Amino acid sequence: MAKYILKRIFYMAAVLLVLSFLIFAVYNLLPVDKAADMAMQEIAANKHLVYAERYLYWQRRYGLDGGLFRRYLRWMGLVPFYDGSFKGLLQGNFGTSVVYGKSVLSVVKEPLLNTLFLNFFATFLALCITIPLGIFCATKKGSKRDLGVQVGTIVGYSMPVFIIAILFIWLFAVQLNLFPVSGMTSVGKDYTGFRAFLDKLYHFGLPLIVMTFCSLGGMTRYVRAAMIDALSMECIKTARAKGLGERLVVKSHAFRNALIPVVSLVIGWLMGIFSGSIMIENIFGIHGIGKVYFDALTASDNDVVLAMQMFYIALALLGNLLVDLAYGVVDPRIRIGE
Repeated sequence: MAKYILKRIFYMAAVLLVLSFLIFAVYNLLPVDKAADMAMQEIAANKHLVYAERYLYWQRRYGLDGGLFRRYLRWMGLVPFYDGSFKGLLQGNFGTSVVYGKSVLSVVKEPLLNTLFLNFFATFLALCITIPLGIFCATKKGSKRDLGVQVGTIVGYSMPVFIIAILFIWLFAVQLNLFPVSGMTSVGKDYTGFRAFLDKLYHFGLPLIVMTFCSLGGMTRYVRAAMIDALSMECIKTARAKGLGERLVVKSHAFRNALIPVVSLVIGWLMGIFSGSIMIENIFGIHGIGKVYFDALTASDNDVVLAMQMFYIALALLGNLLVDLAYGVVDPRIRIGE
């Protein structure tokens, strides 16, 4: 197991290195030069400055002098800057945001926590609903209740996220007045401590309901299909032939086999939460990582975009490793590393 994990980590590092260079090269093709922007701002404030000197200064300051490969190595932290210091990704320096005027880490820290908070709760609630519902539909396959659930999941799965969000805003915020329409804090209130946390929970309530509802259709159908396949296996038929009760067959035998494809769904869902809530965060005015990423793309804030791209790539690679390891835990027939 340890040997397999170390080998996979080595492969992940190699893939991450190759993709990081490709992404860095692509974004360096864009007509964005923050050294020139800073030099122009200084010239506008002081006409006596020489543009060429200030431009060279900011190029060296940001590590933008030299060829593409040398700039990439600087960005990674493998080659020193002009002053001899190492200030790249390997040193924990992800650059400076042009829009916010501060480090990328300080820009994404709070939005990342908000996205984690919102998406983990939504995923947890969705799993609590879809796994029992999918098992129920599989065991009652072809019944009126199963058909009713299938129709409902198809409708929910087919509707765009923004349409569902608008309908839920109209119902819960406008008609029932249970939740605020958007935002993260109550207007005119300056809560602190636990009261501020409760206020944030209150504002996250409606986005959480929308995200949970949007995930029910696809996840329920996936769990149902996995459970139907598991119930048709020969080992399940043998267990029934031995006289085991249906509840024991479902819980102890079929569910374990149904977990094998569901594991990849769950881990893939968790690994994709950071990019899957961009629409929700923009509709409800949630200051999350999806909104920051969207704003950075719009404003050509390349340091933020590059850091986010690297984060998504690392997350995807980690997700693949976790799926393989989880298969070894769920399915006793699979031996990791063999």
